[in-house]
Amino acid sequence: MNFETALLHGNFDTDEETGATLTPIYQSSAFGHESAEKIEKIFHNQAPGFAYSRISNPTVNSFERRITFLENGISSVAVSSGMAAIAATFLNILKSGDEIISKSSIFGGTIDLFRDLENLGIKTHYIEDITEESIKELVNKNTKAVFAETIGNPKLDVTDIKSAAEIIHSFDLPFILDNTTATPYIVRGIELGADIIINSSSKYINGNSNSVSGIITDSGNYKWNSEKYPTMKEYIKFGKFSFTAKLKNDTYRNIGCCLSPMNAFFNTLGLETLGLRMEKHCKNAQRLAEVIEQKKGVKEVNYPLLITSPYYDTAKKQFGENGGGILTIRFYTKERAFAFINRLKYAINITNIGDTKTLVIHPASTIYTHNSVEEKEKAGVYDDLIRVSVGIEDIRDILEDFEQALEYINNEYPVE
Repeated sequence: MNFETALLHGNFDTDEETGATLTPIYQSSAFGHESAEKIEKIFHNQAPGFAYSRISNPTVNSFERRITFLENGISSVAVSSGMAAIAATFLNILKSGDEIISKSSIFGGTIDLFRDLENLGIKTHYIEDITEESIKELVNKNTKAVFAETIGNPKLDVTDIKSAAEIIHSFDLPFILDNTTATPYIVRGIELGADIIINSSSKYINGNSNSVSGIITDSGNYKWNSEKYPTMKEYIKFGKFSFTAKLKNDTYRNIGCCLSPMNAFFNTLGLETLGLRMEKHCKNAQRLAEVIEQKKGVKEVNYPLLITSPYYDTAKKQFGENGGGILTIRFYTKERAFAFINRLKYAINITNIGDTKTLVIHPASTIYTHNSVEEKEKAGVYDDLIRVSVGIEDIRDILEDFEQALEYINNEYPVE
């Protein structure tokens, strides 16, 4: 199927029980069965069915199947948030003493999580880019995974997925990729070699800021072995489903980070228009970046498909005509950045991305408030920088709004 068709029909026809064109909201904590023998088989994975919504739910299951199809994986597990997805992924394979290698341009909340993992004896090493030299310098017998974001948030650096995968696999390590900012509309990481894909489905997949959720998609391609990953020992027998088998029957099940049926339903609603929205997000973002870059009073505009971006060549090769819906703007001072945000009429000052509406935030004082100056700079976060998640409004209105705000700060807060 082509992408737009896959959004509507991939791994979904109509609800088996009712014929509904969307799987209904099965808002039930538990499910009854006609016999003790039947529920025993369900608990032992010997028969299909549902027992308890912390473990599985029909509405959530339908959402998982549709994402699996879009990402070209073998299975997906939906969880309560994007952060829960990252935490569950790493806790599924790691133990005390293990180490992670990660790009330094990742989301501030993920850096906070990796800092928390240090309390469990799990250490993270940061690199600017995934090269053979950078990995070789850090890899050792305790290294168990490499992590990156497709498009760094908010640095907007672009990971060359195919190249990174080849390098990571040469060290016999799994490549875990956060595809939130790109979505499968722009790129399918599994097809380029990533082993596990993470999406914060609260963002573009949902599209309306009405639900918090995350989803983990397994490619089934990485060959886990019990000597290197002893926590996986019991599940190696499941072959390419080893990672998901442990996640569903152990880590996810026991942590309890389940997605509510209502939020799974909202995500499915959003998912069906993902292609239409992403096309407009990308087009609007590029146009806004091109116009604002030429304006007086702007220190720098960053967008992957701007010719001036250091990541342009990689973005063009990997994404084609779609550079994502996010750009960043620097205004020389924090005072000017704040004044610009406060002057905008349509853009909402909010800590989210991927909404139909244009959203704006000052990362240094909000989503990176717990990070050190060094961590902020490595992630491309500065006091004069704002992040813009460009919506699907008419681009003429977005441009007019940003131009009037820029004119205001140039008059009231001139650059010295």
